[in-house]
Amino acid sequence: MRALLVSSILLLIAAGCTPTWVAHPSPKEPIDQQARLYPAQEYKIQFGDQLDIKFLYNPELNENLPVRPDGRITLQLVGDLMVVDMTPTQLAEALKTRYAAEVKRPEITVIVRQFAAQKVFVDGEVGHPGLLQLVGPMTVSHAIAQSGGFGMDARKNEVVVIRQNPAGRPFVTVVDMLQVQRGIDMTMDINLMPYDMVFVPKSPIGEVDKWVDQYIRKLLPFPLPSPIPTPTTTSSFY
Repeated sequence: MRALLVSSILLLIAAGCTPTWVAHPSPKEPIDQQARLYPAQEYKIQFGDQLDIKFLYNPELNENLPVRPDGRITLQLVGDLMVVDMTPTQLAEALKTRYAAEVKRPEITVIVRQFAAQKVFVDGEVGHPGLLQLVGPMTVSHAIAQSGGFGMDARKNEVVVIRQNPAGRPFVTVVDMLQVQRGIDMTMDINLMPYDMVFVPKSPIGEVDKWVDQYIRKLLPFPLPSPIPTPTTTSSFY
């Protein structure tokens, strides 16, 4: 009876080791290339950014204010202005036009003091899931390391990266971080952009071991090993 039950558990593990977590992943190369080109572009103001508006000849009009959730700011004399997706230079020129009728010499500078959108999200089987500040070039391996590394049950060979294009359609790709860790294929370690999500799924072995613990191990009159040993027919998955 004991041997039969253990054999059944191992068969369940083998059946759970499906190698494809995402059915139709997007190619990773254009996603990586897009992120590599991102720092060369002039920054565009985003929701929640903290802006300094400086008037060279009219310092009484200086402002320090956040971009509201509706993408606007409110300034003295000219009221509301939509600023999201404008560069600081574009905003300064727009303000000069608006203030031209109010002040004689509207020399204005816009400075972004805090970059609210410069974050990536890391979730799943990592030490510390959550938000990371994107203060410079960051790859998937950097993000996972800053999140406390892989958890014990992490499915390292199918880490999911999710990105939305400007139209809101998500791109989903899968990278094999085992290849990166072993130095075999470093192209898997793609670069990240603001708002990217890195999700580390739980391995099928981890899922089955949790199920065994909850529904089988506590009901048996004899101990089972923990974690449940991987059958030799599926060891190549890891």
